[in-house]
Amino acid sequence: MPTLLDRITINTKQCGGRPCIRGMRIRVSDVLDLFAAGLSAEEILEEMPDLEADDLKASLLYAARKLNHPILVA
Repeated sequence: MPTLLDRITINTKQCGGRPCIRGMRIRVSDVLDLFAAGLSAEEILEEMPDLEADDLKASLLYAARKLNHPILVA
C-alpha cells in the first residue's frame, strides 16, 4: 500500500538530486516556498495543476521528517 512519502522521489539526474514530487521537476522545496509565501493549498494547486492535494501533504510530511532529528548536546 503506497504511503504519502512514496510520492517523493529522488533522482540524482533530476533537479540536482533534490527531492521532487512523483518524478516531476517540481521540487519539494518549491511547494514549501509557495506555502511560506502565504499561498493556500488551493492556490498552489491552481498555480501548479500537475500537483494533487496529497502531493502537498507529502511535501509537508517529508520536510517534517527531515527536520525531526535529535540534537546532541556536548
